[in-house]
Amino acid sequence: MEVEFNLIDAPWIPCLCSDGQAVELGLRDTLVQAHELRELAGESPLVTAALYRLLLAVLHRVFGPEDYDTWCHLWRAGCWNAAWLDAYLGQWHHRFNLFDPERPFYQASDDRAKPKSLNSLVLDMAFGNKATLFDHHTDAEGIALTPAEAARAVVAAQSFGLAGLSGLPQKFTDGVCARGVHFFVQGKTLFETLMLNMLRYPTDEDVIPHHTDDCPAWEMDAPSERSLPRGYLDYLTWQNRHVLLLPEVTPAGVVIRQMTMAPGLRLDSQVLDPMKHYRIDKKRGPLPRRFNESRALWRDSAALFSLRSDDYRPPRTFQWLAELVDDGELDVSQTRRYMALGMANNQAKVDFYRSERLPLPLRYLSDDNLVGRLSEALKMAEDVRRQLWGATRTLATFILSPQADGSEARKPASKDLDGLTNQWAIERDYWSRLEIPFRQTLVALPDDEEVALSTWRSVLLRTAWESFDRVARNLGTAGPAFKAEVRARDQLALGLAKALPKA
Repeated sequence: MEVEFNLIDAPWIPCLCSDGQAVELGLRDTLVQAHELRELAGESPLVTAALYRLLLAVLHRVFGPEDYDTWCHLWRAGCWNAAWLDAYLGQWHHRFNLFDPERPFYQASDDRAKPKSLNSLVLDMAFGNKATLFDHHTDAEGIALTPAEAARAVVAAQSFGLAGLSGLPQKFTDGVCARGVHFFVQGKTLFETLMLNMLRYPTDEDVIPHHTDDCPAWEMDAPSERSLPRGYLDYLTWQNRHVLLLPEVTPAGVVIRQMTMAPGLRLDSQVLDPMKHYRIDKKRGPLPRRFNESRALWRDSAALFSLRSDDYRPPRTFQWLAELVDDGELDVSQTRRYMALGMANNQAKVDFYRSERLPLPLRYLSDDNLVGRLSEALKMAEDVRRQLWGATRTLATFILSPQADGSEARKPASKDLDGLTNQWAIERDYWSRLEIPFRQTLVALPDDEEVALSTWRSVLLRTAWESFDRVARNLGTAGPAFKAEVRARDQLALGLAKALPKA
């Protein structure tokens, strides 16, 4: 019995409507109704990012836009031309069948690979050494997915699959999205979000070099082995895995419990992703910005907005927005948002995945001086953090060794100091308290720099003392604790006066 699940028509893309209601739509309806939808809403940030890339590949193929004027025309239309979409999707309808016997969507067979469970396909489930927090699936148990769930898993795995052993002579390599954070500018609707992330296509040569035979994966009849993409569409749909789903027909409907998987295309490491932010290291070259469990992304906001610095290679969407602002197509006084989607991993192990959303006042993209003031605000926060850290070490020193200031006294061991200060987690508390005030400062700074920085200075002072007092209150008032608090409090007061001098 032949099984069919065509991604153009069948519902499988999770979306949020304008009223917040969750729905699943087919590829065609998602794009045609994009101006009425709020955003994509995958079960993980990895799925969401992969779906955005897939939709962008379709849109670039249909609409370009080949130049600035074409982009502006599409933007002002406010929705996609359904007739153009239908013509393209109708032409390639057969290539979007998830279970096509000859060319299943985003899949390829490898006779060397043996059938196995889907656990290694679903990136947020445990398998082998890739256990993620709170997931308790095992290889032995296996999982069963609906066609819609399996389709999303395949799309995400092609982008975010991790390097590792495959059971074959060739190893798995990282998918194009596996390392680094992906940045998407967010609009008020899904249509706006997709438009704001559509670069000119064919792209500039410094994005992804373009060849005349560039096309998305589903248009290729016999994809060749290669390490360099033919262009941006090839890159957006890069097939890093040879996955083949093995569907089963049950009384409850079609389910997928097994697949085959083998290594696919290996991407040249010199190819840079237009959606990532890179720091330029003099020795190692461009390094993608990654999520850090102990460092929120907002602390690097000034670097993200530094579009004309030799130290960074910003996301091309940010540079494209700057051009639209400079030419007046977008109002410089507007505040958009950007999404940062991705995961943190250690070799072949997923540590966590994350989605962060932050304000994007467009004035930062055209005003280097404003970015400098933002950098100043962030430096103030880091300077206060250093003073808070020093006072915390002093507090811990006198708690562990009340006579530490004596000439013959033995100072506490570093590991004991680290253990106590880690237990207090003052720095973590400090940074978490600052996140919302920073967002407010980020938005306020373009309107009145001096007032915003003055308010931020007050926030930093208050927050440092609140974080310190949270720990000090729990130490009691006994002699050693009192002495430790007095010493640390005096040090913090002097340090804050140095870090945040009054104007």
